[in-house]
Amino acid sequence: MLNAFSVDVEDYFQVEAFASCVSPSDWGTYACRVERNIELILEMLERHRTRATFYVLGWVAERHPRLVRQIGAAGHEIGCHGHAHQRIHRQDRREFREDVRRARLCLADQAQAPVECYRAPSFSITRSTLWALDVLAEEGFRVDSSIFPVRHDLYGIPDAERFPHVRNGIVEFPPTTVRLAGTNLPAAGGGYLRLFPLGVTRWAIRRVNGVERRPVMVYFHPWELDPDQPRIRAPLRSRFRHYTSLGGMQGKVDRLLGEFRFSTVTEVCRGLSLIS
Repeated sequence: MLNAFSVDVEDYFQVEAFASCVSPSDWGTYACRVERNIELILEMLERHRTRATFYVLGWVAERHPRLVRQIGAAGHEIGCHGHAHQRIHRQDRREFREDVRRARLCLADQAQAPVECYRAPSFSITRSTLWALDVLAEEGFRVDSSIFPVRHDLYGIPDAERFPHVRNGIVEFPPTTVRLAGTNLPAAGGGYLRLFPLGVTRWAIRRVNGVERRPVMVYFHPWELDPDQPRIRAPLRSRFRHYTSLGGMQGKVDRLLGEFRFSTVTEVCRGLSLIS
């Protein structure tokens, strides 16, 4: 089974967990570590001969233009993570359109290739922001990966379709879940990949691939492979979400790359005949 491997390219100070204590206007005052972390990821992918989709934040691309070119030159797909890493709930249609358009134009120019995949910051396409799918389709995106079919305090549509499908004129590729006791449980990405033992993630992927015969979506962030990143003063809950198990993440990602087959989001969707 060919699965999707994706990276949300943002720096440690831009995460939603720190939104209450780090203003976007202050991002430029923090020491950036995204370039060194991306180089580590590219080395791992090269070693395992795997291509991936990198959802790059427009703010990062504008300040590190070499980064997008480097990712593209290594044979990976460039996706869009918006420009300012704002949850869609904080924007209206016009603001959202301007945000994704600014990011997409920048990324396409730097990559010299179409940018057709999108992932919202914090998976913030929920029931109240489903209108964003219409905007994405109008802006030329073909694949979205923003609807998490789970119950969560910040995101999610618990009863949403769990596997890749067409919705509002665009292919939706949800982050991976496993269904137990009538509930969708998140697996194979971000904090869930960090917090759960590797055996749990392995079991989840094998269950989805082998029993349900569907591909999984693995995702994580460059800062999750960086246990030496600067610490930010934040509420305890935010620090727990962000810093727990950073030291073991690189090994987990490396093992998954060696044990399962992965490629870009677009290639997996083509294999499912969802896009041409």
